[in-house]
Amino acid sequence: MSNLLGKTERGLERTRETWFGKIGRLFDRTTLEDETWDELEELLVSADVGVATTHRLIERLKRRVEDEKLSAGSEIRSALKDEMVNVLKVNVEAGSVSRLGYPQIILVVGVNGSGKTTSIAKLAHGHKSEGKKVILAAADTFRAAAIDQLKRWGERVGVEVVAHQPGGDPAAVVFDTLQAAENRQAEVVIIDTAGRLHTKFNLMEELKKIKRVASRYDVPQEVLLVIDATTGQNGLAQARYFTEAVGVTGIFLAKLDGTARGGIVLAICEELGTPIAYIGTGEQLDDMAPFDAHAFVEAIFT
Repeated sequence: MSNLLGKTERGLERTRETWFGKIGRLFDRTTLEDETWDELEELLVSADVGVATTHRLIERLKRRVEDEKLSAGSEIRSALKDEMVNVLKVNVEAGSVSRLGYPQIILVVGVNGSGKTTSIAKLAHGHKSEGKKVILAAADTFRAAAIDQLKRWGERVGVEVVAHQPGGDPAAVVFDTLQAAENRQAEVVIIDTAGRLHTKFNLMEELKKIKRVASRYDVPQEVLLVIDATTGQNGLAQARYFTEAVGVTGIFLAKLDGTARGGIVLAICEELGTPIAYIGTGEQLDDMAPFDAHAFVEAIFT
């Protein structure tokens, strides 16, 4: 847990220093005036928590202050932290479990430039570090650069990458990857997919086809959406789009260390009810941490 908290704290350094440090200091005052709530609202919105989520969070906090007759700033700050944890503790379905002879299947989606390929490399590195055999599927056949990039990461991590020629059928890549996984007794298959957003219909049809191919193995398929934390509220729009289109089961929030507005995490959980699965905390392969609501909230106020 200490390692998880340490990584989370490092990833949230800019967010903590810029916005949530100021929020924490609001409650250092001996008396809380009406304008304190206005300041809290302004700081939360500035941290990309979002207007709707901010309003609901403050209303819940005010009710708690009234019901529990809280007056000390430290008590109210503690109550705010509790309410944030409650927002972030979205029910996380159990991840897909590898059955005997069948691989764990993780379908990774996200717009181009979100850090999707790097996040896939981090996931592969993490699973390999646990002693699992991992195979990657280069199913973003729309861009030759995407295939080449995944191959380079595969070499660096030391895992096999199954790829076809640019412009090929993504579902065929997935089929061959699952065949390879079965033959080599791989335990984890991570599938890269196209990140273009030209029409929801095309995206849906392509991913439906990939899902149909993967469903030959009777295991749950995780659909992991990679969002660039630096995009702020635009990230929420992406999360809404992909959740509606492909049934996202979890979010990998990449580049969290590069933003001062980590409050987007609260907006995603509150608005969409989609759990944050992982956070990216730096540029190295091991700069990734499973998301933990308590660790996150402690990190932004520490």
